Amino acid sequence: MKQPYYDRVQELRRRMEVHGIDAYLIVSDDFHASEYVGDYFKCREYISGFDGSAGTLVITAEEAGLWTDARYFIQAREQLQGTGITLRKMGETGVPTIPEYMAEVLQEGACLGYDGRTVSESYALQMKKKAGEPADPL
Repeated sequence: MKQPYYDRVQELRRRMEVHGIDAYLIVSDDFHASEYVGDYFKCREYISGFDGSAGTLVITAEEAGLWTDARYFIQAREQLQGTGITLRKMGETGVPTIPEYMAEVLQEGACLGYDGRTVSESYALQMKKKAGEPADPL
């Protein structure tokens, strides 16, 4: 087990519970949606141990998943081993998109947490729409 990463996921879950957050989304972006970000913005890497340039982490009370594309399947599999985080291979048959996953796991009235400075408005609206909520501006 990769204890530091496992422990970080557990600590995030504790904080989510305290603040009433049902799922937490961690993207790879900085404030400008840059492909390569400075250390300050490497929250996904800090929590999961995955250091590829593309990937999104979703944490719920029961599950943790990292979505990434085929460029990183091998690297992510190796880096996530022992963390308790499941690799979700984007584009593969049977793997839901993140908005589809959110629609499956979040109940009506659930709270999705994320850093609004790093998640684009259009992406947030897409998740709201998939979850059956009105897609009005945030």
